Amino acid sequence: MSTPHFSSPFTFGAIPRELSEYKKSKVVILSVPYDATTSYKSGTRDGPQAIISASRSMELFDEETNTNISDIGICTLDELDILNHPEKMVERVYQTCQQLLNDQKKIIMLGGEHSLSSAPVKALKENHPNISVLHIDAHSDLAFDNAGSQHDHGCVARRISELCPLVQVGIRSISPEDIRYAAQQQINIFYALDIAKSVDNSWIDKAISYLSDDVYVTIDVDGLDTSIMPSVGTPEPGGLQWYQLLELLKRVGEKKNVLGFDVVELCPIPGNIAPDFAAAKLIKKFIAYSFCRK
Repeated sequence: MSTPHFSSPFTFGAIPRELSEYKKSKVVILSVPYDATTSYKSGTRDGPQAIISASRSMELFDEETNTNISDIGICTLDELDILNHPEKMVERVYQTCQQLLNDQKKIIMLGGEHSLSSAPVKALKENHPNISVLHIDAHSDLAFDNAGSQHDHGCVARRISELCPLVQVGIRSISPEDIRYAAQQQINIFYALDIAKSVDNSWIDKAISYLSDDVYVTIDVDGLDTSIMPSVGTPEPGGLQWYQLLELLKRVGEKKNVLGFDVVELCPIPGNIAPDFAAAKLIKKFIAYSFCRK
């Protein structure tokens, strides 16, 4: 494969060229505007561009950690070329991640739909055999296949669970078959209802205790409550609150070696930019928690 290209000035956070060159950057933003298997409302193909657009008006200094995320170097790659075949698209993302990891980059993938997230996990596992995955989502995504494809967006957690241990947080839509599979595979699920009933944040430490030292985090934005994040293709009420999610990510960043993460399934609503900004700031916060302070 050829060397990845980066775009300027349309970069995450509007970071200037001298701070976003590929060779000098620790982190790369990989945008994949793909949503071929969405099942309810399509439009997540527009998510990566909406996130980057919103981030360009975002303060890059994080007052909580006293860091400026641009200091580590963040390169925004050109959007990945799209294939309409699910298996081939996942393979393309996998090969791209392999190259980026060979160049010692931390990958932040922007989706697009969630089916893509198994690709960076597969690539990372080749050098980090003890990797585990924290999966934040409204849906369990543990189906074996859907419409004949094993790379449908509703199958991504199943594919990841075949690669490494998996912890799920925020779940509030799951089938009996998925429950049985999770029990068989010892997948630890932290349901949104139980989190809402918790009088403290002790569930966070429990969830983190099931993760290995090396962690990849995949964040479907519908894991957040719809009052915060209405811009999703398959909304489910009753999700995580903003500071609950940030506290979880902060502790993961403190206690684990975060190998990379993705933010997927943003389905922009014309005229409602608040969710786009929320997704952009979520990325900023997790960069500060996991990469800047280390």
